[in-house]
Amino acid sequence: MRMLVLGGTVFLGKAVAAEGVRRGHEVVCAARGESGRVPGGATHVPVDRSHGLGPLTGASFDAVVDVATMSTTWVRDAVRAIGAGHWTFVSSCSVYADHATPGRTETLPPLEDDPDAPMSPERYGSVKVASELAVREARDDDAFIVRAGLITGPGDKSDRFGYWPNRLARGGRVVVPDVPDQPAQHVDVRDLAAWVVDAAERRTTGTFDAVGPANPLGLVLGEVAGATAPPGTELVRVPEAVLQEHGITPWSGPRSLPLWLPGTHRALMLRDAGPALAAGLRPRPTAATAVDSLAHEQALGPDRPRRAGLPADVEQALLDAVG
Repeated sequence: MRMLVLGGTVFLGKAVAAEGVRRGHEVVCAARGESGRVPGGATHVPVDRSHGLGPLTGASFDAVVDVATMSTTWVRDAVRAIGAGHWTFVSSCSVYADHATPGRTETLPPLEDDPDAPMSPERYGSVKVASELAVREARDDDAFIVRAGLITGPGDKSDRFGYWPNRLARGGRVVVPDVPDQPAQHVDVRDLAAWVVDAAERRTTGTFDAVGPANPLGLVLGEVAGATAPPGTELVRVPEAVLQEHGITPWSGPRSLPLWLPGTHRALMLRDAGPALAAGLRPRPTAATAVDSLAHEQALGPDRPRRAGLPADVEQALLDAVG
């Protein structure tokens, strides 16, 4: 199979390209090449999508995978200009309008991308909605649209999941949010990539929430601790009120507790994984993702600046506050 990955140099795009190569497919990666290298065995075609598709215009492939993050224009131009027997577009669970109520599937209103508009989760979700519509307009129902949830595993640049194995591996008293029953849900990048390549091979179509099963946060953190923490590690539950008093933010940021969600978003990680699992997504155990994420963290350096998590002094202040 001749496969085009629009991207292919970082995280999911690179994992998809690597999986395609591993299976013996001819893989072409179209990217500027400034964010990283394509996997060994793949062919790199330099393309800056802000200035068009260059040599790809009018080309045909057995399968195309588009991982464009924030540009409906890129998505629309590609799906119109490139021929493909199968088309995958990686969208996001951020397309949903209601993250507080479990089971709601209404999406945000579509928005065209605007590089001058301020970035926000809502705008990101609305651009993804518009991008999905652009794919459907060109392909009707003949497309595979993957609404990814939290993607984890080696290569994650968000630092959200990786914070936990990195911190738990140091042991001691570890601050965790006192919301053990809050749902938590993720998908390992390698499992998502394998499913995307499976779908291309099998010509799977439809729109799916690409997530693993949801479990209580306490169980998820317990699995990570069981796989990475030394004996004697203590998970200290800190009430949300105390976290808020100390200026700790949910989800991400320089003073955050990743995987902790505000009340307005408690259903963000409670999407229905059933359809994706029935269609062939095979998530590995959280403990396995934690072990491999820890190895990636250690390779990067455990004390590097992070995009998400608690600095040591901030964590100690929280521990002092709860005794």
